[in-house]
Amino acid sequence: MDLRLLRAAVEAAGEAILITTADLDEPGPIIVYANPAFARMTGYEAHEVTGRSPRFLQGPGTDRALLEGTRAALTAGNAFQGETLNYRKDGTAYMVEWLITPVRGSNERITHWVSAQRNVTDRRAFEDRQAMMVRELHHRVKNTLATVQAVLNATMRSSASMAEFGRAFTGRIVSLARTHALITEDHAQAASFEGLLRAELGPYDENGRVTLSGPDVRLPSELSVPIGMALHEMTTNALRHGSLAHPAGRVSVSWTVEDTNGGRHLVWVWDERGGPPPGPPTHEGFGTRLINKILTAQVAAEVNVALDGGGLRIHVRVPLGR
Repeated sequence: MDLRLLRAAVEAAGEAILITTADLDEPGPIIVYANPAFARMTGYEAHEVTGRSPRFLQGPGTDRALLEGTRAALTAGNAFQGETLNYRKDGTAYMVEWLITPVRGSNERITHWVSAQRNVTDRRAFEDRQAMMVRELHHRVKNTLATVQAVLNATMRSSASMAEFGRAFTGRIVSLARTHALITEDHAQAASFEGLLRAELGPYDENGRVTLSGPDVRLPSELSVPIGMALHEMTTNALRHGSLAHPAGRVSVSWTVEDTNGGRHLVWVWDERGGPPPGPPTHEGFGTRLINKILTAQVAAEVNVALDGGGLRIHVRVPLGR
């Protein structure tokens, strides 16, 4: 084949190509050729790398065990395929995959190494994210099954009839499903606090009966699930016994994020007005237990419920971490 055609093909290739001398001991191998794709990937022009060893691309994040495996394979005269972290001219790191193959002379002695390289940083990030999502899904499924079992048992204990059990249990499972849908649809696997509120209160927002105000707050799944369940119980209680049980009733929820030395906290106030006069509960139902106990135990929330002649006010403070 015409060598000019071969050179043109190599220089037009999308993959980086390096050709080095055969000597593996320092200061070798020495780069004798680098194509334009190598310059685009590393930021180094061909004249800046010719005469140097590819080792100058390595850095603190480069996998030393992989380099030892590479040397062992090349010493034996074999091709080697690997992947590790290298560094560009500007100091930024990139994940590189390479295939190194020997070039042999007429006496079968290795005269050069040819290395085809590609930047796989985006692919590795995608694979790492996929693995993380699988782990997260596995963890979430286990937690969800445990939550469903706890909801089932508690609903059975607090229901006076099968009809009441069916309504309560179905509502709680549907609420749990909505929360998981919000988490799954989000790129960061989080749910917004306002999204959780609208999922529960949205169907009852007629003629301005529901008012929501606060900043955008994203909640990870471990917070979204218990908080979503608590909001469902608050909404259910308002429909059965509170302001949403009366045509003139109103629910307003305001929230903010507090930054203190102890970390960040989501603070929200659930305020019901215009409904029937509130009275103290005659027994502690599952909704009350969830708000006062499960929410407190699972997310270390501080919950304060206040009754007055005008309505019901629930103040909740949830730590978000530092």
